[in-house]
Amino acid sequence: MGHPRRVENYSSRTANYTCMCRASSYLENNPLFKSGDYIAVKLLPRFIKLLLFSKLLNLKGKISPKGIYQYVIARTKYLDNIFIESIKQGIDQVVILGAGFDSRAIRLLDEKDFVRVYEIDIHTTINAKLKQYKKRKIKLPNHDILIPVNFEKDNIRTKLNEYNYNKDKKTLFILEGLTMYLSEDSVKEAFSFITDYSPQGSIIVFDYVHASVLRLENKYYGENAIYNRVKKDNEQWIFGIDENEINNFLNYFNLSLVDHLNSKEMEERYFKDNSDRIVSKVNGTHCIVLAKK
Repeated sequence: MGHPRRVENYSSRTANYTCMCRASSYLENNPLFKSGDYIAVKLLPRFIKLLLFSKLLNLKGKISPKGIYQYVIARTKYLDNIFIESIKQGIDQVVILGAGFDSRAIRLLDEKDFVRVYEIDIHTTINAKLKQYKKRKIKLPNHDILIPVNFEKDNIRTKLNEYNYNKDKKTLFILEGLTMYLSEDSVKEAFSFITDYSPQGSIIVFDYVHASVLRLENKYYGENAIYNRVKKDNEQWIFGIDENEINNFLNYFNLSLVDHLNSKEMEERYFKDNSDRIVSKVNGTHCIVLAKK
């Protein structure tokens, strides 16, 4: 038997890093790099906050694998927009699988929206988040429900049933920075749950890494550095999808593709200045998918 993964005993380093990226992005002056997660700033340790405020900590530099900071910015902007538009279109509830330090239930919802948000993650990360919320005096909204789930061991359906989840309500499912850390069986279980536990018109947004990255083919910008970083942290990637297989993947779960962004498309959408010049490169290992049931 292998050693347990780090997240079994400690909060996820990748969740912590994502939170730091979002905070840094919120403090950016350049609108191309600025995103809206003001809660992430509050969650950071004071000395990290000071380093970011003073610009002594630069996540565009060597501290981060090439293009990953840019990727987190693009993904945050994209998912924030999907969240907002889904609520406008009448989505009744949101399920965030692998929530980490996500704060959309606070940032993007009012109590009057009457939308319940279920945030699901491993107990170590859930506990770390609740501890930071309490320490920073951040109030958890009544509509925001945090549920500890080990995706490799627990049954998502059983857990959600304990918290009055309604499978007949149109739902937005967010899987941000999750699929690549799960076994193939756990990915299939998560997407089967989405298919079985939601009505037509539900929306799914997730990201994935190219399967070729797991085969160490080194085809994409910044690939080696990010692959080695997550492996070193004992949070290595174990699941990927080949880009030309995304339709087959979705069809298996009776889902339809709406949007599919690779790194080049993210650069075009989020990092093009007024002169139509791409100002920054995005790490090439990930794609973002929007799908509908």
